[in-house]
Amino acid sequence: MLIGNSKLKLSILDSVHIYDGSSPTQTLQNVTEMVQLADALGYTRYWFTEHHNVPSMMSTSPELLSMHAAAHTKRIRVGSGGIMLPNHSPLKVMEDFSLLEGLYPGRIDLGIGRASGTDGRTMMALLRSKELLVANDFPEQLNDLLAFFERSFDESHPLSKINTPGDTSIIPDLYMLGASKGGLPFALEKGLGFVFAGHLSPQLAVPMLKAYYSGFKPSRYLSEPKSMLAIMAFTAETDEEAQYLAGPIELMFAQSMLGKHDIKIHTLEDANNHSYTVDEERAREMNKGRFVIGSAATVAEQLYQLAKTSFVDEIMIADFYPNQESRMKGHRLLANQLI
Repeated sequence: MLIGNSKLKLSILDSVHIYDGSSPTQTLQNVTEMVQLADALGYTRYWFTEHHNVPSMMSTSPELLSMHAAAHTKRIRVGSGGIMLPNHSPLKVMEDFSLLEGLYPGRIDLGIGRASGTDGRTMMALLRSKELLVANDFPEQLNDLLAFFERSFDESHPLSKINTPGDTSIIPDLYMLGASKGGLPFALEKGLGFVFAGHLSPQLAVPMLKAYYSGFKPSRYLSEPKSMLAIMAFTAETDEEAQYLAGPIELMFAQSMLGKHDIKIHTLEDANNHSYTVDEERAREMNKGRFVIGSAATVAEQLYQLAKTSFVDEIMIADFYPNQESRMKGHRLLANQLI
């Protein structure tokens, strides 16, 4: 919990956006440049989302991006925000993240999501199984994942004879992700860290994080609660400039709330020249809780207050800046204010 004048930790959640007019190769070079800057600025961790069938995002494989990020940095923690477990074999996730932890000890995080995060057709392509689309077996998947990490399957379990390489010294830090009420019970039951996506469900963020803090019991993974709030933030030299940078994602979320299909992130020019309809303006107002927008001083104060209210000491910035230049500048300005 953030107490007194203690420093607020900052982290970054990257969806690896292909900016307008950019290429896939340049997009991945942007990742290298950004994670190295975050490392130098003193950010605590740098996580990658998992998205599929989204042409504007290249964050399809958090484990590979984490490997790349760790190899090009010195101290920052890296990992997944998250691995969407329904899309994966628990054994393979355990093998991948044990390997990462072995290569970069003390620097790897595994954030675990309950949903697939994609559409049914894409999920079937990932799983190669129509039956698993309706399995709804996340509790079993999570139990298997943790048992693989801990080497703790009961002898009668059908997976107990699988011999995994290494030992329990290469378990990454484990976090349960939440964007609704569903992730919290797993975080509390297993004694895992908890990260709430305030940019997806802002109205639930504070109650869920408070409930985690008050309900946590020490486990083999954590002796005390460890939670984070993820939220979209736009920082610039002035409040007006920051509002301009936030225009594209504000418009996208407003239109998405109205059920429009084929929603895309508009260019800065198009977004800021857009004439909002009455319904879009209403949706935009309802979405204000997803964003923190303003100068470094404005954003820092709002994040600090959010952290105190949510009982967290770390904020993860969900990065939706419209281009590489503005995001590097924004993260630098915020770091100078808070780190």
